[in-house]
Amino acid sequence: MTKILLLSDTHSYIDNAILKHVGWADEVWHAGDIGSLKVTDAISKLKPLKGVYGNIDDHIIQKEFPENNRFFCEGVDVLITHIGGYPPKYNIRTRDIIKENPPKLFICGHSHILKVMMDKKLGVLHMNPGACGKHGFHQVRTMLRFIIDGDNIKDLEVIELGKR
Repeated sequence: MTKILLLSDTHSYIDNAILKHVGWADEVWHAGDIGSLKVTDAISKLKPLKGVYGNIDDHIIQKEFPENNRFFCEGVDVLITHIGGYPPKYNIRTRDIIKENPPKLFICGHSHILKVMMDKKLGVLHMNPGACGKHGFHQVRTMLRFIIDGDNIKDLEVIELGKR
């Protein structure tokens, strides 16, 4: 059993509200627009971190994190990218990857809109945790947490961190 904290679009912002939830997790996953390595440094001091860079991230962050990150967490095939679209209208950059070899869990950020939905045709669970930073048009800062147990994704919860 692995407890996951999923966040995105920090845009250089990290605070105790975010870090408090990091303590709950076994792993933290960041879906891009990190903004500054001070964010990922603060998280990785506490827990293992996987992530991707986003469209605002500079060459320094791009050296630390890939554009796409595909891995297994227990029995779940995971694909994380920053700009990915939503089922069935995936981004042109990710559409072929997903259709040719669908992951069980597809994660992206970018939109600042929290959304979890199933692509029933491909059997892919899509998650976008919204934005937990203070930059952007979103009204409420959000993250997701869930548990991966074998090949099951369960106990999904939305974390609201208050107004941006």
